[in-house]
Amino acid sequence: MGTVARVQTRGPADKATVAAVQDAFARVNRLLNAHDPESELSRLAGLADDAILAQCDPEMRPCYEAAFQLRDETDGLFNPRWKGAGTMDLGGIAKGFAVDLAAAALAGKVAQDTLLDLGGNLKAVRGTWRIGVYSPEGGAALPVRTLAAGASCATSARYFRGDHIRDGRTGAAAAGELTSVTVVHPTSAMRADGLSTTLFLLGRDAGERFLAAHDPAATAIWL
Repeated sequence: MGTVARVQTRGPADKATVAAVQDAFARVNRLLNAHDPESELSRLAGLADDAILAQCDPEMRPCYEAAFQLRDETDGLFNPRWKGAGTMDLGGIAKGFAVDLAAAALAGKVAQDTLLDLGGNLKAVRGTWRIGVYSPEGGAALPVRTLAAGASCATSARYFRGDHIRDGRTGAAAAGELTSVTVVHPTSAMRADGLSTTLFLLGRDAGERFLAAHDPAATAIWL
């Protein structure tokens, strides 16, 4: 998925844990890769939404469903078809989905505190973890937050990849003065991933209203 994956444990990580995480990430990368013309995502992109849901791999279906739901909630601002009709790009939500999938594979099987990290999409599988949000001005980690077991966070930002966050209605790069938005969600890395993109596009004022209306259990850090 074009990024770095990490498994952090308090104590040595056993081979079975690492293998389960790698396997989950590899399945998502193989099936939902928009840059691979042979991936499931590419093969189904030209179909209608309901046909995609009917024909996709059942394990991948929650990711498609979540992307379509967020598109409907935002009136197309978050849009997996932002490149045009007949296309499909789940880049704004698939990494979070992969983290949730890996966490589910580890549920009840890890004996030590474990944190998953896929390109800044974090999930506390077991234990409580303190995290810091990157400050683009000085590189320091601030502010600090705590992830309880089961909680996740995701960040959308300009400082590593530039203006890559796109308005799903127009395809234009996100406007506004925000540098980054981090979303902490109590249960879902996938939802945190999609929300961070959405809130970055909306801006702080509209984003806070959206969060209160659609996902009040989540919190946002605005920089």
